[in-house]
Amino acid sequence: MKHIIYKAMAVAAMSIAAVSVTAQEALRSAYFLPGYNFRHELNPALAPERGYIAIPALGGLNVGLNSNVGLNTFLYPMGGGKLTTFMSPTVGANEFLDKLKDKNHITESLGINILSFGFRGFGGYNTVGISVRQTASVVIPKDMFAFMKRGMTGPTTHYNFKDLGVNANAIGEIALGHSRRITKDLRVGAKVKVLLGGANLNARISNMDITLSDKVWQVQAQGEMAVAAGKGLYVPTKYELGEERAGSPDADMVEWGDIEYDKFGLSGFGMGFDLGATYQLLPELELSAAVLDLGMMTWNNVVKAQTPSTTWSFDGFKDIAVDSSDPNYEENKLGNQFENMGDDLEDCTNFRRTETGAKRTTGLGTTVTLGAAYTLPVWKGFVGGLLLTQRIDGIYSWTEGRVSANLIPCGWFDLSANYALSSFGSSLGWIINFHPAGFNLFIGSDYQFYKVTEQYIPVGKANANIQFGINFTFGKRKRG
Repeated sequence: MKHIIYKAMAVAAMSIAAVSVTAQEALRSAYFLPGYNFRHELNPALAPERGYIAIPALGGLNVGLNSNVGLNTFLYPMGGGKLTTFMSPTVGANEFLDKLKDKNHITESLGINILSFGFRGFGGYNTVGISVRQTASVVIPKDMFAFMKRGMTGPTTHYNFKDLGVNANAIGEIALGHSRRITKDLRVGAKVKVLLGGANLNARISNMDITLSDKVWQVQAQGEMAVAAGKGLYVPTKYELGEERAGSPDADMVEWGDIEYDKFGLSGFGMGFDLGATYQLLPELELSAAVLDLGMMTWNNVVKAQTPSTTWSFDGFKDIAVDSSDPNYEENKLGNQFENMGDDLEDCTNFRRTETGAKRTTGLGTTVTLGAAYTLPVWKGFVGGLLLTQRIDGIYSWTEGRVSANLIPCGWFDLSANYALSSFGSSLGWIINFHPAGFNLFIGSDYQFYKVTEQYIPVGKANANIQFGINFTFGKRKRG
């Protein structure tokens, strides 16, 4: 929990080591492959062709990173295989800022399938799943980076920006699903999810106004933060640590460097629902739609903080811009540069603790999918697919359209190649899926990078994910 804002910056520049999909979900690249067992995570009406039992942890592991900016936007080579940040004076302001969007999104995710199985019965197909999902999303406006990089550009310089946000969750999920055919052409499905909250962080600056002059740098902001991680979380103020006296202006300021977390415990409970349907409009054309994660989470033992209503002073970003001629170069390695940046951002945002032991209710963030599958009349083994996905989650929302060519040459093997355009840019996706009687083995990706620098930094937008799994299957193959 240390350096929360610093972690947001670290995700932006070093998340290649890390996570989204905003919910743990199956590969969208596999949406139109009937032999893929986890299609029901994208649409609960899509039933696997056999019963299955997923191997714990290895049954389905999903690691992902999405961004509308690249890692090479924030990291730059210095020669000798060394790197520096965008704050270095060797990096031109326009060189850096021209690579940014008005709102720069970074989303990281990790999903682990602990236990999952599916079987036919009760007039349809049934699924049971226990999983853990962790997500982190950051939105940083371009003008925030302009302030950090340019600073003062005249006797008086003014910056104003909105919607600087960090959102992170760690949630356990127990899901029960059922789908069945209503008519010859219509199939529906639903899933109920019991959610166990491990941790939640939401910090947002809705508006920040900064005025720089020779005498003082002044900041006024409207922002709030809420963090929950069970009773083991301690978020101290400067007064509690003896750094400020009672009644002083900074007595209730959060001291980020001394946040402690000494005991794991559940910090929230919730419930969600998935709804889906498929309809065979024509012999060759199937339409589908789903709404995922309709529901709420209630968090307990929440620590709340907000920015003060007054204007405060800020003395700028220090010990960050380094190059080989800097006398402190050896002490300012890349990790230290980001840590210093995080420390300064903490001072700039200036959160004051207002409440402990509170309750807070949040939405899950809903995903809507629309699909259309066209089977080639002259060869049933080729299916063309169009999948539209809309994530609805405030400033963390995103949109994607994916066109796919799906090959199903036989009853035990299928694969897909597809192309997506989204809020995070464009990408190629793929999946290879083996599913003979007895087992299912798959590996695939919705996003990946192809080109890296000599420091192995991906060039272009930082979009990458991978999912693989091994499952045991049983029963006769049946589609639909």
